[in-house]
Amino acid sequence: MAKKKQQPEIQKKNDPNVMGLHASVEEQPICQTLETNFMPYAVSVIVSRAIPEIDGFKPAHRKLLYTMYKMGLLTGARTKSANIVGQTMRLNPHGDAAIYDTMVRLARGNETLLHPFVDSKGNFGKVYSRDMAYAAPRYTEARLDPICQELFRDIDLDTVDFTDNYDGSMKEPVLLPTTYPNVLVSANMGIAVGMASNICGFNLAEVCRTAVALIKNPDADLLETLPAPDFPTGGEILYDPAQMLQIYESGRGSFRIRARWRYSKADNMIEIYEIPDTTATEIIMDKVAELIKAGKVREISDMRDETDLSGLKLTIDLKRGADPDKLMQKLFRTTTLQDSFGCNFNILIAGMPRVMGVREVLSEWTAWRTDCVRRRVWFQMQKKKDRLHLLQGLARILLDIDKAIRIIRETESDAEVVPNLMIGFGIDQVQAEFVAEIRLRNINKEFILSKTGETAALEKDIAELSELLNSEKKVRAVICKELEQVAQKYGQPRRTQLVYESQAAEPGPEPEEDYPVTVFVSREGYFKKITAQSLRMSGEQRFKEGDGLLLTQQAMNSDEILAFTDRGQVYKARISDFEDGKASALGDYLPGRLGFDEGESFFCLVLPGRYEGSLLFVFENGKAAKVALSGYDTKSNRKRLTGAYSDKSPLRAVIPLPEERQIVMTASDGRTLIFSTAQLALKTTRATQGVAVMTLKKKAAVQSAVPLEESAVVNVARYRVRSLPGAGLPLRGEDVGQTQMTLDL
Repeated sequence: MAKKKQQPEIQKKNDPNVMGLHASVEEQPICQTLETNFMPYAVSVIVSRAIPEIDGFKPAHRKLLYTMYKMGLLTGARTKSANIVGQTMRLNPHGDAAIYDTMVRLARGNETLLHPFVDSKGNFGKVYSRDMAYAAPRYTEARLDPICQELFRDIDLDTVDFTDNYDGSMKEPVLLPTTYPNVLVSANMGIAVGMASNICGFNLAEVCRTAVALIKNPDADLLETLPAPDFPTGGEILYDPAQMLQIYESGRGSFRIRARWRYSKADNMIEIYEIPDTTATEIIMDKVAELIKAGKVREISDMRDETDLSGLKLTIDLKRGADPDKLMQKLFRTTTLQDSFGCNFNILIAGMPRVMGVREVLSEWTAWRTDCVRRRVWFQMQKKKDRLHLLQGLARILLDIDKAIRIIRETESDAEVVPNLMIGFGIDQVQAEFVAEIRLRNINKEFILSKTGETAALEKDIAELSELLNSEKKVRAVICKELEQVAQKYGQPRRTQLVYESQAAEPGPEPEEDYPVTVFVSREGYFKKITAQSLRMSGEQRFKEGDGLLLTQQAMNSDEILAFTDRGQVYKARISDFEDGKASALGDYLPGRLGFDEGESFFCLVLPGRYEGSLLFVFENGKAAKVALSGYDTKSNRKRLTGAYSDKSPLRAVIPLPEERQIVMTASDGRTLIFSTAQLALKTTRATQGVAVMTLKKKAAVQSAVPLEESAVVNVARYRVRSLPGAGLPLRGEDVGQTQMTLDL
């Protein structure tokens, strides 16, 4: 027994697999591991999975649609989805679940796309419902939607390249030759490794008109023909033309979209019938229930989901005396009934990901479509040339039919018929093969004349195709004509309405929500508000390593904040938008919470109160500007103001001025001066460059500026200047303190 017990241990010790495992472990630099193991995976995800290409499709979409096309589902009857999924696995070996998920998103029943590509039958779920599960593929049927004719038109005319599938058993198209800019019409979202793509859908007719306008005039106004995106779920876009144009030009940015609703006075209820594309009915109802439970919404007596076959509908029963407009504005503020859509037009161009604006996307699509049309014309021309070549050989036979018959009859070997015809009539092998294959009953003058009669028409067609091929203007005219036909045939009215922000002003918080708080802001931009009760019970404030306190101030929960950035912009928010915090928490990171632009950093935060008084902006070049706070008070609830201050020189300090103050300004060479803000004229323009306050020596720059009471200066009279600008004086030993510290905001 003892021997049997020891045997497994001995085997494990001498197991060659175990020994081999230990022998194969070796150290490897992390850079080499990333390069050999991680980078190929990252490239594969970017190029072959997550980022759409110029035809508007990811590989999974393209493989599914091409399989359905080869199955004859463009004109045939619907077939079981399970059959389509199985056939698609010949091109896409990633599993049936992934393929069916792709089909669901492209289906008409799911309502994800403005122009779906799959004509579905059965339960395919709904994009606006999180919990409505779609049926299994064995219960649903599908075929291609008629608009897919524009995806596969001329695909057999060598318009696009084909490549082998994963096992080399069949060919698949690299791209689909779409006759319209599907890349902007069909919404697409993908998350790759280190990058992502989020393309919103646009109205088909508007995109086609815009593409035609840009082909005719590359400097055409985009907003004139393409005012804003269009979503299948409808809703309203809070429209800011300047903001939208910035998205169009850069390919990045965000805009706000909100639900549409109506009020029934007879039943005292609100019906929400369109919601943002970014949310779901269950998310909205869960958040409303949370607000009711917390006592933040008291006007609602009941809320239910009455979505049915006629479409989406959320019904809210109001309590007696409740104001529906005020309630909806509150719900817009606190739920996803109003949401933001972040655009990131990242598209693969020749295998390389590029973030492009709408103008550049349409320019790339036009260039690619031009190549498709040229390839189609070349293919058609070559076919006609081949046909003409055969008919020219047949015309030689017309000269002496009897001779052709005699050659064939007198030839002893079948293999010598073609060579003898080539010698007898001076034609090549292709022409001779064509003549030799003519049936005996067709070797008559009438047949030959009818065939050779096509020669003139073919020569004319070839000349026209050759002229088209050599004229870029005519090729683009063909593209424009096709775009106009697509817009006329498949165009639909816009679903998402545009509401200018001046028409969508939101009211302030209710008085019952107001209470005193203490605001804490760190240098890196972490924000937290703490109530008086929590502050008494809390300990030391917690900050991120390397961070520290920048500002602490008493305020009311209904007050607004102004977050200034290093890019000349200011973001507005209400303190009530943030949850009550604790001293032990880091707080909310303002760049992320307020949606700063990429690369934009937090500079400082100001509590404007009632927008009385002014702000002092101090710049690195020695200038300062005193700007009225009222210039930042907007009637509409705009979240971001561009041109918040001058960007001609880096900003060094922003100092609130409820009244005139003495300011201590210090340069990098140690010189310091003190001036009164009363010496500066008040400006009403936010982006003013201000006036020169400090005369700087060569290579010197303003380092800091603080109010006199916050500095360590003792000899005030020594550094005070009566007129501006002033050069300042070096600091004495007793005045050295905070004024020599760099203001690192």
